[in-house]
Amino acid sequence: MATVVQNLPFLDAESGAYNVIIETPKGSRNKYTYDEHLQLYRLKGVLPAGASFPFDFGFLPGTHGEDGDPLDVLLLMDEPAYPGVLVPARLIGVIAAEQTEHGNTVRNDRLLAVSSISRTHQSLQDIKDIDKHLLTEIEHFFKSYNAIKGFDFEVVGRFGAKRAQALVAAGGKLFQKMQKEGG
Repeated sequence: MATVVQNLPFLDAESGAYNVIIETPKGSRNKYTYDEHLQLYRLKGVLPAGASFPFDFGFLPGTHGEDGDPLDVLLLMDEPAYPGVLVPARLIGVIAAEQTEHGNTVRNDRLLAVSSISRTHQSLQDIKDIDKHLLTEIEHFFKSYNAIKGFDFEVVGRFGAKRAQALVAAGGKLFQKMQKEGG
C-alpha cells in the first residue's frame, strides 16, 4: 500500500520548491529514519557524545538514489524542525560521495538545500556561496558518522545547484521505474 510520503512529489508544481521531509533535526545525536512499511519514524542509531547533526537531515520523496533509498538532503534553515515535517526548499548544490558498506561501494550523494523561508540562509543560492570551512566540516561530519558505523564515505566532488537538480530529476525517474517494476 502506498503511503502519503511515497505519493508526495519531490517538487511542488505550484511553488517550484522541493519537498524535503525531515528525518533527523539539527543538533540531534539520535538518527531517525522513515520506515515506509510502518509509516513511522524509527530510531536507527545514536551518535557518540560530542557528535550531532550539523543541520536538519532528510530526504526527497519520490526519488531513489543508487543506494536504493530516497535522495538525502542536508537542509540549512534557522531552527531545527522535527521528524516528519515537510519543508519547502531550494537546492543549492551537492556533495558527491561514494559510500562503502560491507565491501560494496555505491554513490550516496548529499544534496544541500536551503529552506524557502529561512531568514539566515536566504543569500545562499549555490554551493559556492557556502563558506569553504563549513563545507569541510559538513564533509567531515559525514565521514566520521559513517566511520562510526564501520563504513567508508569518500567525497568525490562538490557541485552546484544545476548538478543537484539533474541528480533529483534522475532520482525521480529511477523512482518511477522502480514503482512500475513493483519495487
